[in-house]
Amino acid sequence: MIQVPFQIPSRSLGLAFVAMLFVAPLAQSQTNNAGAQSVPAKKTPWFVDPATLALANLLPSPPPAGSAAARNDLAEVHRVEKARTPAEVKAAQYDDTHEDIFIFAGVLGDTFNAGTLPNTAKLSAHLRNDAGIIDNPLKELFGRPRPYNFDPTLHPVCETNKENSYPSGHSINGYLYAFTLAEMVPEQKDAILRRADEYAFHRVICGSHYVTDTQASRQLASFVFGYLLANARFQEEIGVAARETRQQLHLPPLRSK
Repeated sequence: MIQVPFQIPSRSLGLAFVAMLFVAPLAQSQTNNAGAQSVPAKKTPWFVDPATLALANLLPSPPPAGSAAARNDLAEVHRVEKARTPAEVKAAQYDDTHEDIFIFAGVLGDTFNAGTLPNTAKLSAHLRNDAGIIDNPLKELFGRPRPYNFDPTLHPVCETNKENSYPSGHSINGYLYAFTLAEMVPEQKDAILRRADEYAFHRVICGSHYVTDTQASRQLASFVFGYLLANARFQEEIGVAARETRQQLHLPPLRSK
């Protein structure tokens, strides 16, 4: 698995991240990209309104088609396809159809589930809502075809569609959940982040994304999480979810930071 060095932004850095995410409508960024068209959000933002954040300006563009970097990216997808095992395919197919915070049950145990943790499930749904609102316009802006749509010799093993590839929506979800859970259960931070990396790499095993798609998603999720750390609504929900989850896991209350 490809590992990307990374640290979770701390609460004390939350405002610094917000300052970095300067206000500039995403729609304006889209009009500056020749041929790209704005896609109106179909959902109502819960924590994060991308129209107030210039997220497109904070991500590098994907490798240009025909460049050496793009060829290397595609070669890596082929390499992963040839090397993937039946167990990896099964795990990737599971993750393909699961996009909530409970993908981390393998780290936190079977009692970490939506049935026993309704407030945590609510937080998960709100994070996924906002991730979708953030991701879809960026996919349209960058306009990168998925690997299997670009190269028909690939053999994807997960659901296929005509959506664009950059950044990876699954991976944005996974990393936002991971950064949130690491705040809630810091005792398991390392295992949580490893699971998030695995979840992202499964998108490459599926044949649905390039490695650079998932790397961009981790970078984007870190920017957004910095914003969340300074968001009062998020702080209220994560506080309730943390108390609920820690009680379910028989962990002591978190100390105030």
